[in-house]
Amino acid sequence: MFEHDSTGDTEFPEADLIIAADGVNSRIRNTYPEIFQPDLVTRPNRFIWLGTDKQFDAFTFDFRKTEHGWFQAHIYKFDDKTSTFIVETTDDAFQKHGLGEMDQDASIAFCEKLFAEVLEGGKLMTNARHLRGSAWLNFQRLICGKWSHFNGNSHVVLMGDAAHTAHFAIGSGTKLAIDDAIELANRFNLAGHDTASIPDVLKIYEDIRRVDVARIQNAARNAMEWFEVVGHRYADQLPPEQFMYSMLTRSQRISHENLRLRDKTWLENYESWFARHAGVEQRVPPMFTPFSVRGTTLPNRIVVSPMAMYSAKDGVPDDFHLVHLGSRAMGGAGLVFGEMTCVAPDARITPGCLGLWNERQMEGWRRIVGFIHANSAAKVGIQLGHAGRKGSTRLAWDGIDKPLAEGNWPLISASPLPYLPESQVPKEMDRADMDRVLAQFVASTRLAAQTGADWLEFHAAHGYLLSSFLSPLTNQRTDRYGGDIANRARYPLEVFRAVRAVWPEDKPISVRLSCHDWTEGGNTPEEAAAFARMFKEAGADMIDCSSGQVSKAEKPVYGRLFQTQFADKVRNEVGIPTIAVGAISEADHANSIIAAGRADLCAIARPHLADPAWTLHEAAKIGLTDIAWPKQYVSGKSQYETNLARMAK
Repeated sequence: MFEHDSTGDTEFPEADLIIAADGVNSRIRNTYPEIFQPDLVTRPNRFIWLGTDKQFDAFTFDFRKTEHGWFQAHIYKFDDKTSTFIVETTDDAFQKHGLGEMDQDASIAFCEKLFAEVLEGGKLMTNARHLRGSAWLNFQRLICGKWSHFNGNSHVVLMGDAAHTAHFAIGSGTKLAIDDAIELANRFNLAGHDTASIPDVLKIYEDIRRVDVARIQNAARNAMEWFEVVGHRYADQLPPEQFMYSMLTRSQRISHENLRLRDKTWLENYESWFARHAGVEQRVPPMFTPFSVRGTTLPNRIVVSPMAMYSAKDGVPDDFHLVHLGSRAMGGAGLVFGEMTCVAPDARITPGCLGLWNERQMEGWRRIVGFIHANSAAKVGIQLGHAGRKGSTRLAWDGIDKPLAEGNWPLISASPLPYLPESQVPKEMDRADMDRVLAQFVASTRLAAQTGADWLEFHAAHGYLLSSFLSPLTNQRTDRYGGDIANRARYPLEVFRAVRAVWPEDKPISVRLSCHDWTEGGNTPEEAAAFARMFKEAGADMIDCSSGQVSKAEKPVYGRLFQTQFADKVRNEVGIPTIAVGAISEADHANSIIAAGRADLCAIARPHLADPAWTLHEAAKIGLTDIAWPKQYVSGKSQYETNLARMAK
């Protein structure tokens, strides 16, 4: 075997196996880029890797605010005499403090002065004295498509940072390299001395290690991104108590219930603090605290997300919708939304979609609202929308997004671009179309107010009509309604302002946005934040942060709570309450999101389809037994809780 050092050359000796453990700048990996397929991304923050002779027994973070921004130190024990001391900051703060022009000694002096309080007289040191100029670096996130290669003479295998990197924010980079080495050695020990088996051994090694590496890299990415925005998103926005909770859960590997296992007393104190700030004297989990906006108070933070049921006739809510929405309200949710409710017959996605353009539909909605108010503590929301180019399609189970075989109606959109190749080509809206649709939204809003609904949501996401103006993928107009962000938002804002003007002043309106198009050339979270700011200024009370469904070319990056990042960004950078959606499936998820200040409400979709009483059942699972059940179902409550206790033994 041969271990290659990054300071050497790339001459390969006669060997059966070359282990390339030569770091993130691996010369061996770079010799075969087409084989190893490195995906290397340079991150924006700057850091300097130092040490100190002061002893720190626990992983310690120290945050310092300067006139140009925040700095943070990542500190942990290295050996019995020294501690590692990594200083990190944004590129903006780095440049404005002139750190790029400083040599190592000046940078060290700067850091010693900045972190003098935590160093308590200790000195900072470096092991990189051979470097000239600034010792500040940018972290490089590396993922390789392949970790091994036969070069005609030897089998080359990547290990550690040569194959994958993990940000120092979770302290697992060295662990990954050691675990690679252990697994590789174990695989060869099991294989014996059969040279022919080397390719099989390397494949098994990579297959096994990729799973754990992906898990660690995902957590490291979350932590890395948290520190990259910690100053303007968290340190300046969150109360100290919530800032600490946010930091502890930054990687998403540590959740609310993980914290309870680690320090029950601390978490219960935090839950009490959170509850008091929500207006509740007794300690309850964050998802069961009330939330108030304008004149509406939700009994808890769980929302039944708008979900298309495709079961209406002529847009009228009937017995199905009464049972569907009523059962979920009685199941404990704080806010229950019906599906996107369309403002005109030609605004529907399918012939089975709900509508709100006539008195009969309004009466159907009023019946549902009245039932929920009479039989639960839940509030009721109506989401108004227009399908645009995604309309005139079949019911989902007959071919989702496919155009109707017959009975199609003409479509309109920001630009004449079909959603699917076989879809209708929509008409590009002219001013007359815009005026007509705006009037339809206003009329539907007036009808929604007559139903007694507590909440209105303005649907500007998922590629529907208003979303088609916001995204550059679907808006190719050359007039004042196309082009830059302000122009693309102009018409949706016109409609929103007209809706806000006729919706009761004491009732809230949320806006659903696609916060990432997941497609090259589409909107990103930065544009979403800009749109959220515009809607906030126009009178929106909350942003419902979804993503995608604008283009069929989308490539979402899925993962645990993968869309919560958008709610987090909008809430803490724009300063408006948000709803988190997507892959939230248990109380632990919701409590973690809400307690950390990543969102104010959590919208649950598929889990609530599977279980109408999801909210009540999740309360029982986390031991909250004093939550009220509908009086008709109380006899089942104790049995459910007893069964949970038996299964836990």
